[in-house]
Formats: sequence, C-alpha cells, structure tokens
Amino acid sequence: AVPLFITTGEKIKVDTRDGSYLGRVSS
Repeated sequence: AVPLFITTGEKIKVDTRDGSYLGRVSS
C-alpha cells in the first residue's frame, strides 16, 4: 500500500480503502 519510490523514513497518506495516493507527510 506504499509507493516503491518512497524513501526510508518518509511517511505518506494513503487511503487503504481504495489505495488512493493522498500525499506525502514529512515527520
């Protein structure tokens, strides 16, 4: 459920109901 281009330690918002990509979240 996580895009493969995401870097380690980077979190994203993904609607797990349909897998839609909502955007990245820095933390």
